Amino acid sequence: MLLLNPNVGWYARLKSYFRQKYPVKTKNIEEFWNTQSGDWHWLVEKPLPIVTLNRNLWRASVPSLNFYVLLGLSGLIATLGLLANSVAIIIGAMIIAPLIGPITGIAYSSTVANRRLLKRSFLTLSTGVLFTVFISAIAVLLIGLKSVTTEILARTNPNLLDLVIALAAGAAGAFANTRKRIADALPGVAIAVALVPPLSVVGIGLAWGETSLAVGALLLFITNLTGIIFSGVIILLLQSYGSVERAKQGLIFTIATLIILGLPLGLSLRGLILQNNVRYEINEIFLEEITSLSNSDIRSIVVKPDRYYIFVDVEIAAEPNSIEQYRLTKVRNILTNKLDQEVELKVKIIPIETIIIND
Repeated sequence: MLLLNPNVGWYARLKSYFRQKYPVKTKNIEEFWNTQSGDWHWLVEKPLPIVTLNRNLWRASVPSLNFYVLLGLSGLIATLGLLANSVAIIIGAMIIAPLIGPITGIAYSSTVANRRLLKRSFLTLSTGVLFTVFISAIAVLLIGLKSVTTEILARTNPNLLDLVIALAAGAAGAFANTRKRIADALPGVAIAVALVPPLSVVGIGLAWGETSLAVGALLLFITNLTGIIFSGVIILLLQSYGSVERAKQGLIFTIATLIILGLPLGLSLRGLILQNNVRYEINEIFLEEITSLSNSDIRSIVVKPDRYYIFVDVEIAAEPNSIEQYRLTKVRNILTNKLDQEVELKVKIIPIETIIIND
């Protein structure tokens, strides 16, 4: 088939296919486009020549002093931002992170079967990962602060949404590397994939001795890395860099890794959806059954799904003795019926004292 011909660019193949399949419609569309678009052919930007792209990615994959300086500063800034729970500081760390270079080098070397570039890119990436984790761990030990912020926790429980983001960002990164005029988009790609913050959380977890934090963040990094490489290979192949035959081994490896990651990531996403649904149901029931009858306010809802039970911890600010136990029992029964699963409800009531001072 014409679409499978490796000697013709993907756009030309697609165009020729539609011309053969739908000749009248394709001709009408082309005539309309030519009459309305004007003489803009000079604006069409073609992919970089393979020699230029090869040279650029070799430079981006070299373990140079500039690479480690920028990566070290990025890891330090990300660590401080995570400890300070500051999104702005974390974004600043992502912008200067140079990891997308060797990762794209791995994707490209897979499509053209360039083993030298693959080894160089993998070496640069591996040493960069270890260096970032080391910098983060040392920074945490020197600062001496132990505070598990929401930004740290947000990078310890990846799900399928993170994989989809990585796939999209990897495609954007590969495409930007093949277009000279949109290379400025690479900082945005670095922000989207967020490679350095998970590595910083790994360093933080190791420094604190919190294995669960380190393992969760490492899983997020591996998810991002695999997604970027896979979508990068696909985008490069679609632009006729290399061939499917040469990229076969790399594709098989990344697809197998994605399948392996898919199970825990899918379960994590399922748990996240369940928690959000349960929180919504709990909030609605409490508003209807509890807070509408007393001067109370729901402060927090924590849901921990298990195989047989759903454990729910609710924190409510209310006046003393304003919430009777039978109402909480009623709430638990309603939740059990709605969720079709046993619910263990734990309610913490924070007493509110109202003081009125008159002159």
